[in-house]
Amino acid sequence: MRTLVAGVGNVFLRDDGFGVEVVRRLAANPPPDGIRVADFGIRGVHLAYELMDGYEGLVLVDALRCGEPPGTLCVLDPELPAGPGPPVDAHDMGPEAVLALLRQLNVSLPWVRVVGCEPADLDEGMGLSPAVAGAVDEAVRLVRRLLDDRPVSKEAKDHA
Repeated sequence: MRTLVAGVGNVFLRDDGFGVEVVRRLAANPPPDGIRVADFGIRGVHLAYELMDGYEGLVLVDALRCGEPPGTLCVLDPELPAGPGPPVDAHDMGPEAVLALLRQLNVSLPWVRVVGCEPADLDEGMGLSPAVAGAVDEAVRLVRRLLDDRPVSKEAKDHA
């Protein structure tokens, strides 16, 4: 099962760079076969088109309002939205917009997880707030657990 782990966010808006930092740390160790780890930053349209290349799974990592204290991690199991959806705004490509664009492009992803972290500071500036920086290592471990537990296609089982 080809799975993409995509970090998204704007590193110039403090905690919005959370996903970028998580994938940077994940990429420090070579991922297992069938897994690609990549920093997509603010290139949500590029991410959507990358997913057209035959992936069966996606872990999207981003700063995400969960209604919890800053630094709190959450995992969402979203479904791709039905219907055509609103027009795409290339300057506002959060997780919901990327998933909606995938639907518009007729991309089927059987397995999707969003790993989010409640931000503390989304003002202009570089560097994560202490609360969000403190959640990065746990997010790395969480992503690895999600990858370990992801569904495996019959073909992958046959090759194991």
